[in-house]
Amino acid sequence: MGLPEEPAVERRTSNSDEERDENRLAQFGYKQELKRDWGLAHNFGVSFSIISVITGITTLFSYGLNTGGPAVMSIGWIVVSFFTLLVAIAMAEIVSAIPTSGGPYFWAAMLAPPRWSPFAAWLTGWFNLLGQVAVTTGISFGLANLIPTAIVVKNPDFVPTPRVTVGIFAAILISHGVVNTFGVRILRYLNNLSIVLHSAGITAICIAVLVKAPKHQPASFVFGRFNDGTGVDGGDGWSIRASPAYIALCGSLLSQYTLTGFDASAHLSEETKKASWSAPIGVVSSVGFSAIFGFFVLMAFLFSIQDFEGTLDSVYGQPVLQILVDVCGEDGALVLFSLIMICVWHCGLFSMTSNSRMMFAFARDGGIHPFFHKVDHRFRSPVRAIWLAATLSFILSLPSLGSSVAFAAATSIATIGLYISYGLPILIGVVCHQSFKAMKGPFDLKGFSRPIALAAVVWIAFITVVFCLPTANPVTSETLNYTVVAVGILAVGSVGSWVFWARRWFTGPAADVAEAMRLGVDVTEPGALEEREEMERKGGEKAGTKEVSS
Repeated sequence: MGLPEEPAVERRTSNSDEERDENRLAQFGYKQELKRDWGLAHNFGVSFSIISVITGITTLFSYGLNTGGPAVMSIGWIVVSFFTLLVAIAMAEIVSAIPTSGGPYFWAAMLAPPRWSPFAAWLTGWFNLLGQVAVTTGISFGLANLIPTAIVVKNPDFVPTPRVTVGIFAAILISHGVVNTFGVRILRYLNNLSIVLHSAGITAICIAVLVKAPKHQPASFVFGRFNDGTGVDGGDGWSIRASPAYIALCGSLLSQYTLTGFDASAHLSEETKKASWSAPIGVVSSVGFSAIFGFFVLMAFLFSIQDFEGTLDSVYGQPVLQILVDVCGEDGALVLFSLIMICVWHCGLFSMTSNSRMMFAFARDGGIHPFFHKVDHRFRSPVRAIWLAATLSFILSLPSLGSSVAFAAATSIATIGLYISYGLPILIGVVCHQSFKAMKGPFDLKGFSRPIALAAVVWIAFITVVFCLPTANPVTSETLNYTVVAVGILAVGSVGSWVFWARRWFTGPAADVAEAMRLGVDVTEPGALEEREEMERKGGEKAGTKEVSS
């Protein structure tokens, strides 16, 4: 007779957690529309899958070898991981206070002074949207390049054209859109599978490569071999025209692009249980584990290079595939490379999941057309936002039809766009720290809050400049780093549109909600906001009276 009572207690606890999450969301002025059935492991898994160290390392390995070589790749990974973890910790504190699907743009609106709140939300939202779209493009377009590369192994006469690659890319986007539309109930299970593939699967690949390698490079090669392949058509590279330090800075793109996209834990907070705790832990842990795991993956590949020049100028055009072929033969390499491509597919899938949630929330607050703020009640997914994400990613890939540097530009745009959107609310939190203190959730850095946030902002400002620099010499119309053009257009466009028309109608998240958050009151409690504002007004009057009398 005592056994049935235990499930009843569990249900009350579960309902209590669910009610707290829904009440917290209601304090931000929103009702629960998305299905909240994700736990901490799932929340972590999405960011871990989107970071997907095997995706970034594989797709940019050639870039890394040419822009600094093994020394920059290995040491750069350690340096970038440290500063990225600071960014993640600073973000986690804000996520804990404001766990909504809007993520960075909503944080900026809540943290900024009332006068600047709409503009902060508008600017941050558009940078986050650009970064999200570029990340999805970079991941899935990277896979679209890997597939024909694998085909070449057994079919040397096959020559993939840009049109073929774009066609494969379109098919990949459609597969991601279909799963996100109709398979929202199985996303959790695909997430679990993705975690296993990205951890156990990739670990098995690395161990196999290390064990099968006929020889291993010495540590002096992995941590000391510098290579400058930035010269075009036999010309001098940037290490001669500028300095090796210039190459090292540009080469850090491999590490920084790979450790990107962890805001997914925030965008999925409205679908996560105990979001004020699970979402910030998801942000920090995904970066921490990815930094450690990614270093292991990078070391496995670098130590297993058999012939540096042969790997650099691989007949397949893909150095990771060349390493696998040199170590395991063509058949074994294709098996391992197929597992890598499956991981990349999962990475793109969850990137679109995160992207669509951001667009859904931005449309909810008027940042983009409200047509995209629609949840399909049958599938409990933002279907319109999903296909908007797919369409914009496809459009961003079209320059690759006529430019050989389009993919590298997409990775830079993704990195800069996302990190600027991370940095703006962190910076606002530093400047308006007293308001932020009233909002803080259970993940509270206390005295370390401002120093960590300031270090994160400085790092983001630094990489924003670095990744706009040209990486090929001489600089021509074909080798120009178009990142600065794309980011510049977005910056001018978002600010210009705000000045000329958006400021007249875009209010961002509800002003009452923002004010209640700053004052530390529950907006769902009748009269609480008005009472607190009256207290603040009277306090201000008393302070003014004292100044006059003195």
